[in-house]
Amino acid sequence: MFNRISYTWGLMRASWDVLKKDKTLLLFPLLSGFCCVLVLLSFAVPMFVSGAWHPPARDASSAQTTVYYGFLFLFYLANYFVITFFNTAIISCAMLRMAGGEPTVGDGFREAAARLPQIAGWALLSATVGLILRIIEDRSKWVGRIVAGLLGMAWTVASFMVVPVIVAERRGPFAALKGSTVLLRKTWGEQLVGNFSFGMIFGLLGIPAFGLIVLGIILGSTAAIVMCVAFAIVYFIVLALIQSALQSIFQAAVYLYAYNGAAPAGFESDVLASALRTK
Repeated sequence: MFNRISYTWGLMRASWDVLKKDKTLLLFPLLSGFCCVLVLLSFAVPMFVSGAWHPPARDASSAQTTVYYGFLFLFYLANYFVITFFNTAIISCAMLRMAGGEPTVGDGFREAAARLPQIAGWALLSATVGLILRIIEDRSKWVGRIVAGLLGMAWTVASFMVVPVIVAERRGPFAALKGSTVLLRKTWGEQLVGNFSFGMIFGLLGIPAFGLIVLGIILGSTAAIVMCVAFAIVYFIVLALIQSALQSIFQAAVYLYAYNGAAPAGFESDVLASALRTK
């Protein structure tokens, strides 16, 4: 277990080196977050105004239920499309860099645009799964939340490598999911430990932001509180962008080695070879 953690840390350090060479990769998660906010507002405002914000009651008419879940499905579809599009762009750039190329932001957008059918298909499948989990949660509050949570975790793990498969192999949604589960059996340790390590590291790095907020409260003045909160928000945003970019690079590196059997540029062969569990 500790060897796996050590190897994964090696992958993470190499991912950081790739990001340092291509700092423009941070633009993709930034644009993704901005577009997701726009999608949220475009759906939340009409739902709030129409009063359809809350799930329909058990005795609600079929029309009310259909409208609510239909609206929710469209929101999931738009959101997953945006997220998958920008993830495809950044992973495409990461793979180009690891292949010895000099990718640009334009390259990322072109690669993502060339895979629009696969991205749309995956967004459709993800939205369907998300809606099913939401219905389970709504229909049985406590039990539904537990079941939906467990199924959601399983789905997240199984689909971890879907975007790299879409980028490298241009597979459709079901084939990409199948490819992801095959790779999962080879790289499960790195995927789970890598996600945990990223969360742990950036969780610790986020502590100073809370310190800033506390400092503003201690100082007492309104100006100090506003300034400290503003700095904390900016700090959180920067951390989130870096974390998202590093995770995408990490995914690309693990996929390339698992698929090709050769270490991508910037990564050590012995670390990758030791990190992957052979069948």
